[in-house]
Amino acid sequence: QVQLVESGGGLVQAGGSLRLSCAASGRTFSGYRLGWFRQSPGKEREFVAVISIGGATTLYADSVKDRFTISRDNAKNTVLLQMNSLKPEDSAVYYCAASTAWTTRADNYPYWGQGSQVTVSS
Repeated sequence: QVQLVESGGGLVQAGGSLRLSCAASGRTFSGYRLGWFRQSPGKEREFVAVISIGGATTLYADSVKDRFTISRDNAKNTVLLQMNSLKPEDSAVYYCAASTAWTTRADNYPYWGQGSQVTVSS
């Protein structure tokens, strides 16, 4: 089991920045790929970003590329999502997730955090 807890969400104006943090406990954190997903009311949960076990490889959704940065610190069991140039359409509940697979599919992630609300005002 891997337990994940997100923090750092909130309300920000368009063009602003927020940093989400996800702290992990339980099984060896460094053995998992870590992803961020988001979900808005009435929409399916969508992939945002994923990072490899060592942190050298990342993949982003087109909608956030060049604005968001995912990183991880295996010594501290944390994964971060730095979000810059935020837009109202980025408003959603953001979830971190862990998987042994390199994947952008939410159903391939067995471990999830509780979610953190991000609201971007226009």
